Amino acid sequence: MFESFKKKLSGWIKKSTEKVKDSIIVKEEKPKKGKKTKEKKVKSKERIKEEREVTEKILKDIKEENIEIKSPEERLEEIEKKGFFSKLFGKIAKFTITEEYFDEIFSELELVLLENNVALESMDFLKEKLKKELVGKEIEKKNIESEIKDALKISIEEMLKDPFDLISRIKEKQGTFVILFFGINGSGKTTTIAKISSLLKKNNISCILAAGDTFRAASIEQLQEHGKRLGVEVIKSQYQSDPASVAFDAIKHAQSHNIKAVLIDTAGRMYTKDSLMKEMEKISRVSHPDLKIFIGESITGNDATTQAKMFNEAIGIDGIILSKADVDEKPGAILSVSQVTNKPILYLGVGQDYKDLELFNKKKIIERLGL
Repeated sequence: MFESFKKKLSGWIKKSTEKVKDSIIVKEEKPKKGKKTKEKKVKSKERIKEEREVTEKILKDIKEENIEIKSPEERLEEIEKKGFFSKLFGKIAKFTITEEYFDEIFSELELVLLENNVALESMDFLKEKLKKELVGKEIEKKNIESEIKDALKISIEEMLKDPFDLISRIKEKQGTFVILFFGINGSGKTTTIAKISSLLKKNNISCILAAGDTFRAASIEQLQEHGKRLGVEVIKSQYQSDPASVAFDAIKHAQSHNIKAVLIDTAGRMYTKDSLMKEMEKISRVSHPDLKIFIGESITGNDATTQAKMFNEAIGIDGIILSKADVDEKPGAILSVSQVTNKPILYLGVGQDYKDLELFNKKKIIERLGL
């Protein structure tokens, strides 16, 4: 997963490191002969002053018999260690990244991010976080690569939100827990709902499925097939019927039969269609869901992020599940969708089996990026 992006990210870190080191080498070059600058004269005075102070201290220690008398060579060595040269070498072994220099090295990272479907909004967020971590910071020459890598890691970690514990949240509520799922057609929504149902059963949480997609051909039969395989009841109605009424009936059925959770499937909605979004709002008003979860395809990159943003603005979402993450080589959606909506990714779909639902772990994502 993310192998191509991982290599490009690593390449950028190494290239940026070499650029910084090259800048340090330039600073270390001595001025040409015959060009004695004012700055050089000032430094010479500093050196004389420091040498005098060290020498006076040595003579004082000798006079008070606090140290043994050292040879001229030993005294010279001590003067050089404590004086001008040590300060000079300390300065040229460090580098401070300016804002101008940061913009130069970040421009190359921008290309890598764009190629991997990272949203512009998220890219701007990352730039500001990285700038805060690096600009004005004095970095030792030997630590340049690790400092850049750590700064990038910290910045990406801040883009990703930690998921809440879905199982605990359901168990903690008194009474029926309602989850409304939505997303566009083809995002793997119905299959993902079945995976959540399987997960609940493994955690001893009873549930039913509501076939709220009354528009797409064979959608009800698809959900019924999942219910049959899992041993989970499906509440349904006729095609073209009101999906809000199906959700209402499912909740009432669950309450009367002491079923803990209701998982409501809905028709795939194009986020650009106002009429369809209004219908989704109606389902939400009728069902009063405890959670509203957006399901999107990881492999659609920027489009998944745009969909999540529009659904969040229209209906409000509480969490995100990204399907097909196992075949996604460009982590744009994973890096962007949570940051843009300020909502956590709860799970990643990593296969077609019911067990193929991976709890989102941002530390694992960071590791997969090679950071």
